[in-house]
Amino acid sequence: MPENIDHIDRNILRELQKDASLSQRELADRVGISQNACWRRLRALTDRGVLGGSSARIDRRRLGLSLVVFVMLRTRHHSTDWLRAFRRHVLTIPEVVDFHRIGGDYDYQLKVVTEDMASYDRVYQRLIEGVELDSVTSYFAMEAIAENRPLPL
Repeated sequence: MPENIDHIDRNILRELQKDASLSQRELADRVGISQNACWRRLRALTDRGVLGGSSARIDRRRLGLSLVVFVMLRTRHHSTDWLRAFRRHVLTIPEVVDFHRIGGDYDYQLKVVTEDMASYDRVYQRLIEGVELDSVTSYFAMEAIAENRPLPL
């Protein structure tokens, strides 16, 4: 069930998505409330699980992580035990930055971020060694037009 978020909470969340390093004073000034009111709202958003920590946006290309691969997986296995083992296995691969169970022609979609084709091949070998999969299809991103966009609040 969606959380009941008013316009001030939405403004707080918008500002934090732009820059989570803002001080409470700066954040309060940007959304037009007192620092104490801002603190209370941040605490309430955190307690309700709407807000959970903060992170830094890192330019992957500056770290040599220039290859983005969308991996589409299909399986014939859908038991609870297989699913548990599969999830555990995939989550041991640090290059997998997003992992979704999806509907449609495929069962799972992974987003893999890595240095180059040789490093992706190592990820691929690791992926298929751990569990039985029906098919693995890889799509290589040519250009990131929009990445890590903020949520539409």
